[in-house]
Amino acid sequence: MHYSSYSELCRGHVCRMIICDQYKKGIISGSTCKDLCEERSLLFQHCLSSSPTQQVYRGLWREREVIIKCGIEEALKADNHPDSVPRRDVVLFDKPTRGTSIDEFKEMLLNFLKAKLGDQPSLAALVSRIITMADVNRDGKVSLAEAKSIWALLQLNEFLLMVSLHEKEHTSKLLGHCGDLYVTEKIPHTSLYGVNVPPFLQSLLPSVVHQIIHQWFAPAWPRRAKIAIGLLEFVEEIFHGTYGNFYICETGFKNVGYNDKYDFKIVNLRKVATEMTIRGFLKGRHCEQNVDCTYGKDCTATCDKLMKQCKSDVVQPNLAKVCGLLQDYLLYGAPLELKEELQKQLRTCMTLSGLASQMEVHHSLVLNNLKTLLWKKISNTKYS
Repeated sequence: MHYSSYSELCRGHVCRMIICDQYKKGIISGSTCKDLCEERSLLFQHCLSSSPTQQVYRGLWREREVIIKCGIEEALKADNHPDSVPRRDVVLFDKPTRGTSIDEFKEMLLNFLKAKLGDQPSLAALVSRIITMADVNRDGKVSLAEAKSIWALLQLNEFLLMVSLHEKEHTSKLLGHCGDLYVTEKIPHTSLYGVNVPPFLQSLLPSVVHQIIHQWFAPAWPRRAKIAIGLLEFVEEIFHGTYGNFYICETGFKNVGYNDKYDFKIVNLRKVATEMTIRGFLKGRHCEQNVDCTYGKDCTATCDKLMKQCKSDVVQPNLAKVCGLLQDYLLYGAPLELKEELQKQLRTCMTLSGLASQMEVHHSLVLNNLKTLLWKKISNTKYS
């Protein structure tokens, strides 16, 4: 099996064929396997991937529109170089091994979550939730195929964050999985502005034209205010949340969207990282300047020029970055009696520092003031 181009690679039937082959061999399991491989009620429709390594499809599951995400790249590497690369089922579904007891698997999960999320008191509850998710046939036991599938999924950052943030209303709902393929709800609007400029036009159009297009298609101001309140609530939820701190490491309008009720939804959790992940990245990292201490696109720490090592605190917190994103979004078309105060509060918010001494009271105060200002304007109206 050889794929010479991206268009050939981005095909749902290839992903389905590989997953279903492993399912039939008993290597993997999952809540959507039967629908995908036997009943054919989970269908791939349109490829949304921007690169061959991130396989994302729009699909239909029992007549409902969904998003399907498939870890296909390891399989293709293996098929293209059968002599040099271990088979995908060996590489990806290697843990737990046969003979692992349920208690040993729970211990594996707990240690993994501690390494990824920090030693949180609530991790035992998360382990129980993961075990319940793994037990697809609800027989009170976890088979080897069920355990291997959930373990492989947890290695994917987005899936781990979805499970960790499952109680939050601002993340996509996880609907099911099969092996390392998983299905989520489809978010109707995948940009804050309601429309995305096509990639082939982005480099051709000046930024002022982008701005005009966004303003033209943006929801009415009260609806934008409601979406912004949801985004601020999400920032609140992931700061000292149930399972630790999370950082948004690419704060662009394409990573945040909303549903048909104008409730904010985070579109791309792959751009969010746990505090443990960022600290692990920064620890002992050599640097010459601050940019060398950047995780993702904009989670940047300070470079200690004397020691030539990165410090551990991210300079700009989520709230400051989000306020920067909201500045143009909220000021355009804002009610005149509100505009000056809104601009002032957003400016204050954008200057917030990520230093631990500032993080608690000051951040909460700024965030709550901004939420209150917006909510007062739209409460008791049809937009609330």
